[in-house]
Amino acid sequence: MMVDPTLAEMGKNLNEAMKILEDGRKASDPDADRRQFSRSSIPGPLQGDGQDVASILQLVQNLMHEDEGEDKPSHRMQNVGEQGHMALLGHSLAAYISVLDRERLRKLITRIASDTTLWLCRLFRYESGSAYYHEDDREGLLKVCRLVINTRYEDYSTEGYTVLNSRQPVIYQSATCRPGLGQHLCSQLGLPLSSLCTVPCNTMFGSQHQMDIALLDKLIREDVETGKLPLLLIANAGTPGAGHTDKLGRLKELCEQYGMWLHIEGVNLATLALGEVSSPVTAATRSDSMTLTLGPWLGLPAVPAVTLYRHEDPALSLAAGLTSSQPVEKLRALPLWLSLQYLGHDGIVEKIRHAVELSQQLLEKLKTLASIKTSVEDELNSPVVVFRFSQETSAESSGGSVEGYFAGEREVLDSLNRWLCERLAQLVPASGVDIVELEDEGTCVRFTPLMTAAALGTQRCDVDLLVERLTELVPVLNCTLRLRLDFREEVYRHSALSYIEDLSWPGLGAVRYEPRIEELNDSKRQLEVEKINSELLVKLGDLDADLIFSTGLEFGPEKDCIFIGMATEDLDVAELVDTIAALGRDIEENGRLLENMTEVVRKGIQEAELQLQKDNQDKLMEEGVLRQIPLVGSVLNWFSPFQSTVKGRTFNLAAGSLDSTEPIYSMKAQTGGLASPETPTSSAKRLPGQRLFRREGAGGSDSHSETSSVGQAEDLSRERFPQPTTPNPPSPVPDEAVSVAPENPETPQVPAEPEPTQENGEVGTQEGEEEERRPEGQEAPVEETGR
Repeated sequence: MMVDPTLAEMGKNLNEAMKILEDGRKASDPDADRRQFSRSSIPGPLQGDGQDVASILQLVQNLMHEDEGEDKPSHRMQNVGEQGHMALLGHSLAAYISVLDRERLRKLITRIASDTTLWLCRLFRYESGSAYYHEDDREGLLKVCRLVINTRYEDYSTEGYTVLNSRQPVIYQSATCRPGLGQHLCSQLGLPLSSLCTVPCNTMFGSQHQMDIALLDKLIREDVETGKLPLLLIANAGTPGAGHTDKLGRLKELCEQYGMWLHIEGVNLATLALGEVSSPVTAATRSDSMTLTLGPWLGLPAVPAVTLYRHEDPALSLAAGLTSSQPVEKLRALPLWLSLQYLGHDGIVEKIRHAVELSQQLLEKLKTLASIKTSVEDELNSPVVVFRFSQETSAESSGGSVEGYFAGEREVLDSLNRWLCERLAQLVPASGVDIVELEDEGTCVRFTPLMTAAALGTQRCDVDLLVERLTELVPVLNCTLRLRLDFREEVYRHSALSYIEDLSWPGLGAVRYEPRIEELNDSKRQLEVEKINSELLVKLGDLDADLIFSTGLEFGPEKDCIFIGMATEDLDVAELVDTIAALGRDIEENGRLLENMTEVVRKGIQEAELQLQKDNQDKLMEEGVLRQIPLVGSVLNWFSPFQSTVKGRTFNLAAGSLDSTEPIYSMKAQTGGLASPETPTSSAKRLPGQRLFRREGAGGSDSHSETSSVGQAEDLSRERFPQPTTPNPPSPVPDEAVSVAPENPETPQVPAEPEPTQENGEVGTQEGEEEERRPEGQEAPVEETGR
């Protein structure tokens, strides 16, 4: 068989390129790519000799992984299999084919376009259809709108937008359509927003995600009576949120009645390829056009979306842009042409059926879980599963909205379901679950394997793991929702704590410690509150507990608060709140001590100096002048010892007071030493491995589940954080203050004796007398003057 050498080389180069790009860091040197990227990331002039293919591909790989570091988790990339390689090869082939001579190019693109269109029409049961391939999935609908305008306004091609003034066109869409779709159409078509009519969904009968057909009929009749022209209706075969399908058969009859164009889009159109199709989706084959997104359905990267349509006038299709006279634009179908041939009919059907079976598997398992509510249109064939956490005691109204047993439960449930979806996405990334906001149900978790399974490689075991993790998370959600009220009541019991009402926080709640400072102005008080709560958050984070303490959401409205995360059944809420209050009070008192210590020490030293001067004068008067002479005083003291009545002084740093040393000497004489001050200790001891804030008698394992942001809370005595025995505990002294500190670690206070003068030469007489009275084996106390 004859082989084009260029095609063979292209396939070889593509395989080598994919190996380079898909490989991670080099096993021999993990930092080689990072070092090379650091050299190549700085843009500079083009090299004169150029670079080889391997170097350029290596640079591309470095750019792809530039944000990945040792401390950052790796992001899960799409599973690009062999069919993905075929789609990527199609883009390379399109560039190569475009350089062929015009005749060969025309024959080739005609064959590619006709084959792809025929396969898609047969696969999705859309007879006698044409296809338009486009990168933006909204582009096909935009071209269809131009086709309908050219069809309904005969002079549009010559007169332009002036012909629209005679009868204003109206485009109808469901309230559950993609956000911004109608505005995009009006912007690109140059139509006013008054040409867009949004039809509400059912409120009394049927699904609340389906278009209200009776109301649509009424709106169309009103527009016709006012001289407007109903142009096009956009319906859903699988709404973007809940995956529900409009009543397409009834809508088609209504469009035929008023001469409107019916366009259908949605993920449920993929089920048309299956042998067994539900009747609501089967009616999509009678529509005038529909958009298919084959890339996500089949896991094909970089393949275009396809809009199938029926129209008999090729000239109008060309004027609308649905067909092109440029051969190169028709090569958009080449990646899809290659991928469809590689997968085959059976491969395509198998991928779609596998995704639908995953949805059914999850739906069956969710029925057995308490506190989990599902929102599924067709339990037998729906490829989209939407579910949410709803506490068992919550009542559900006929409209599907939640009416809670306390104010704001809807917002709280939304935050908990948001947390639930984030946790499930982290724990089971192959599931592809995401968050969806529905008008009636609120925040829900959505499982759409048709859009994610092919890319992520989701299997049945992933669904089993998803249900297992969900089963473990539901009790945590129930406990947290129930204990929120207890937490709020406990916070109200403490005057120093303020409860912060933040319904968007998925956890126990938020609290702020309010310092008892009345004399500060608002700005200083705000700084003090911020400082205390910041230190309190750090101390709480250092505790041996399974709770998560944080500053809350990044862009949350509340600041300078402490947010407590999810809770478990055995959490002692009273213990938790008491601990927060005790720690905050301790931080506040220590802060006040630091602020007042400088002034306290300065005043105490001044008082000590005055007292020492007075004691020196009293000693001089008692001993007399002769004892102050060095030689005479020594002889006199030998023959006639003198006992002074002047006592020493000690400066208490904690109390900021000047005390006598007499109690110290009397205690030392009685006991032979000084006992160190007692420090309060906790009378209740925790067992090894126990965690804080667990109620007594609570069961459960010490190890917490990996599925929860909290573990199992354990018991801790209230005496874990004792109150200080003195109002002002010792703290560091500023540099400008002179401290009087004991050298002996067993001596809490330092005696301060009057300084002996040298006027009479009797230096050290008093010290000698003190030594005579001191018991044997006892060291002399260290004396300081405080100067």
